Amino acid sequence: MARVALVTGGSRGIGEAISKRLKADGYEVAATYAGNDEAAAAFTKETGIKTYKWNVADYDASKAGIEQVEADLGPIDVVVANAGITRDAPFHKMTPQQWKEVIDTNLTGVFNTVHPVWPGMRGRKFGRVIVISSINGQKGQFAQVNYAATKAGDLGIIKSLAQEGARAGITANAVCPGYIGTEMVRAIPEKVLNEVIIPQIPAGRLGEPEEIARCVAFLASDDAGFINGSTISANGAQFFV
Repeated sequence: MARVALVTGGSRGIGEAISKRLKADGYEVAATYAGNDEAAAAFTKETGIKTYKWNVADYDASKAGIEQVEADLGPIDVVVANAGITRDAPFHKMTPQQWKEVIDTNLTGVFNTVHPVWPGMRGRKFGRVIVISSINGQKGQFAQVNYAATKAGDLGIIKSLAQEGARAGITANAVCPGYIGTEMVRAIPEKVLNEVIIPQIPAGRLGEPEEIARCVAFLASDDAGFINGSTISANGAQFFV
């Protein structure tokens, strides 16, 4: 029987590539989204992957959504916590609301996504938890105190979950993408991309969403069973930990 994978923020960008790759690898995939009904419908029509709408910042909505996924597809074996937002501003201009929105989605949202499935994984003695963090959680970034804090916190989550889950056959790992050629990044003015961003990347190019998806597919596989509490940095040699 196919394993079930849940990908939050799974219908667009990096999440879309992850959902497609996991389906190609034989998983039953459920992809969540927060608000873009049109994009989610187009994604399902193209891929056949079911989409579910909820806000990962809301624990009760996440728990109810996960219960529906499991009722439709079966117990969730793989969780990819990918959903995230930005509310960028220099720290002296950052508002409490900008701080709270990013913390609630990018950090608390990981708790809200993993916590409801954790007991089932422990009971079945198998689970894969994969969090999509960021290069900016490793090195920090101007005007992203809120975002960098959440992405650094995500790494603390996986290191702790790895220790708690190891004896139950659960692994928890992270992927830290650098600059990836998503719709959002490619919307940056070409001059800024070519003269500011890409020169920082020794590989001389943006990454592709499919390259992050391949990292996730490996961490979800049986081949990665002894990799736990680790971080894959996929950034074209832009930053080393």
